[in-house]
Amino acid sequence: MSTIDRPHSGGDDATPSRRKAFFLLSGNVFALGAVSLVTDISSEMMTAVLPVYLVVGLHLSPAAYGVVDGTYTGATALLRLIGGYVADLTNRRKFIAGLGYGLSAVAKLGMLAAGSAVGAIGAVIAVDRTGKGLRTAPRDALITLSTPPRLYGRAFGVHRTMDTIGAFAGPLVAIGILAATAQAYDAVFVASFCIAAFGVLILVLFVRDHRDEQPAKGAVSPRALGGLIRLAPVRRLVAAACLAGLVTIGDGFVYLLLQQREHLSVSWFPLLAVGTNLSYLVLATPLGMLADKIGRRTVVLGGYTALVLVYLLLFGPFGGTALLVVVLALYGLFYAATDGVLMALAGPVLPKALRTTGIALIQTGQALSYLVSSVLFGLAWSLWGPENASRVAAGLVAVAVVVIAVLLRGIQAAGTVEDVTETAEEHA
Repeated sequence: MSTIDRPHSGGDDATPSRRKAFFLLSGNVFALGAVSLVTDISSEMMTAVLPVYLVVGLHLSPAAYGVVDGTYTGATALLRLIGGYVADLTNRRKFIAGLGYGLSAVAKLGMLAAGSAVGAIGAVIAVDRTGKGLRTAPRDALITLSTPPRLYGRAFGVHRTMDTIGAFAGPLVAIGILAATAQAYDAVFVASFCIAAFGVLILVLFVRDHRDEQPAKGAVSPRALGGLIRLAPVRRLVAAACLAGLVTIGDGFVYLLLQQREHLSVSWFPLLAVGTNLSYLVLATPLGMLADKIGRRTVVLGGYTALVLVYLLLFGPFGGTALLVVVLALYGLFYAATDGVLMALAGPVLPKALRTTGIALIQTGQALSYLVSSVLFGLAWSLWGPENASRVAAGLVAVAVVVIAVLLRGIQAAGTVEDVTETAEEHA
């Protein structure tokens, strides 16, 4: 944290040596990582217990859980785009991100008032996801604005590693609280709120906004946004993100399938998320660095190939501890190879003035597609059974890998952000 006020070593013109690149990442990247670390402890406490709370505790059907799970990620997806646009327009990315983090913190207390009413729970989840929708794009834009383009993969890898430390700790904290309070979910919700509020405090005190350059007049406008969408690299990225979201089922479904197949105790359910997060934690930074070296497209495709194996292994030829270890390791690899790397792939082809809007556009498409995917998989589970549903999902991801490879090949050949900016200005 002591390096936050030091001028960042990045910038578009910076060319630090490879050996020193990791240590020369902007302090802002580490500050944002610290915020995400604390916030993810809070979020993953909720995420770890929510599937079993809803399906086992409240006896929701798989189809009903699919609707709730889709809401958790996709229902407020359009707000991502609005938040990203406002952040670019006002040049206040930190403020918009802080608003999002604050909303998510308050939503944790809303779970207490919701009780067992599914509709109220859905509303609280929508508020929580509204916060996530507002904060994600401005946060990722701040990472790119604090880092030279050649180190985007590394910066996102470091951020996602810190983020995943929190995701790793969150379920463990939830297990500890449930064990100490005789399965009192209310205690988890209160503790989650307190931790989330601390994350907001870190953001306010340590994260620095990038407001030194005001966007040129007309650079952020509905017309400029239309010009951004018309750019071929941006269209390809949005299409790839939408397709990826459409074939990806929710974490909760994967863990429920593992829990049912292996007959795991409900009290051990949150540890499945811990296993995934441990793999993600170990691999995020190395894969981010590898993406900078061999190509971000290659790493993203490798991640979705790992996801195909995850879905196939859910009802594969072996079980027991070996199944749990292999599936959770591959699942963490999938996230480490796709989450931050996709944003690193997008960064160089998005102009600075519309950086947050462009990231939000990609994330919105992916989140809306994920909403559809969760609902459809819940229905498929109910109609065809979990085994057939997971195998169909594996087949769809395999097809998607081929299509995404074609779409992202255009991104590999695309110009730098300066080229895109010139093209955007011509469109505008």
